[in-house]
Amino acid sequence: MADANLATTRQMLEFLDASTSPYHACEETGARLGKAGFRRLAEIDAWELGPGRYFVVRGGSLVAWTLPQAAQASTGFRIVGAHTDSPNLRVKPRPDANAAGFNRLGIEVYGGVLLNSWLDRDLGLSGRVFVRGEKGLEPHLFKIDRPLLRVPQLAIHLHREIHEKGLRLDKQQHMAPVWGLEASGAGNFIDLLARELRVRPDEIKSWEAMCHDTTPATLWGADEEFVASGRLDNLCSCFCALQALLSRAGADEEPEYVPVISLFDHEEVGSTSRSGATGSMLKSLLERTVLARGGTREDYHRALADSVCVSADMAHATHPNYIEKHDPEHHLAMNAGPVIKLNANLRYASEAETEALFQLACERADVPYQKWVNRSDLACGSTIGPLTAANLGIRTVDVGNPQLAMHSARETCGAHDPGHLARALASFFE
Repeated sequence: MADANLATTRQMLEFLDASTSPYHACEETGARLGKAGFRRLAEIDAWELGPGRYFVVRGGSLVAWTLPQAAQASTGFRIVGAHTDSPNLRVKPRPDANAAGFNRLGIEVYGGVLLNSWLDRDLGLSGRVFVRGEKGLEPHLFKIDRPLLRVPQLAIHLHREIHEKGLRLDKQQHMAPVWGLEASGAGNFIDLLARELRVRPDEIKSWEAMCHDTTPATLWGADEEFVASGRLDNLCSCFCALQALLSRAGADEEPEYVPVISLFDHEEVGSTSRSGATGSMLKSLLERTVLARGGTREDYHRALADSVCVSADMAHATHPNYIEKHDPEHHLAMNAGPVIKLNANLRYASEAETEALFQLACERADVPYQKWVNRSDLACGSTIGPLTAANLGIRTVDVGNPQLAMHSARETCGAHDPGHLARALASFFE
């Protein structure tokens, strides 16, 4: 099984490198779904759905599902939710922030970034741009996946007190990436985008552009026990959800329930958007799958009552250099299976019933699992789990793979854990 786990992880490395923004994550996921026979639906169209495989993309979010032959209008859903966004540096509307003869970009910090991890790295840019075309506004994805930008750290000779006072970074003043010299005549940010997209600068109307570390995802360690990559939180979970859905779609026996993956954008900034977990996207699409099969709203509510959701987001592995930051009775090991996340104050959505259901899924798949709670004297983070449970009223459990350096530009997880989680989620879909 170890070789199978590593084979899964090597596929994940390719997925991570392709998915430098939420929009690219949806594009890569959609391409893999398309190869497996999933049909992309447009929300603006009328739907009539029979048994088959379908997906919808809205901005940086994607929902995909399989309708089995035996599914009734009131058949319940088995949903795996994750999120496509990661903390990073995003380009401002007036991006050119030149100073001291350098071309710099004005950036806004997106989410809970570990700022120091973005210093002195080879950074690229990716995202989407809206261009005025012959038929109106046209969205274009772009990816500059080469060393284009760098946020240089101040030399220690000019910052002697760093070891006594620590590194303090001002988001406005200290995090602007450098990308050239004014004297070189390289132009401005819009000119750069225009060259990449091969359009005129005046045709570019808006963008959502973000920095990413250009170092490829890789295995590391003496025995290649670990994965290093940007965006493991939470593209690792997105990849595992995708693998589980593809596994169920290719199985001989059809599932008893309707398998769904819901990959949301904007989790790192609260999920309150039209494509976030707090929004109506998943609720609306699930209802449409029922109505498009000839069902009624009564059937839809009956289906929700028989549904379960796994909220898959990364967890905190016990850090060997900061053991005191973890609950002493709930240490988490890498390559020891997915984590069931519990919190008495409902920062996670796990309940005793859903906790037990996920354990059974792991046992069916012969996958080890772990349980985790935060230290009682530290604030606990949250996920899309409570939001989905509250929005849809469905039973939900929060799980995830352990990792180190969460929210760093380059994170670490166990090399065997993606295979563990993918198999557990496939079992959950059964």
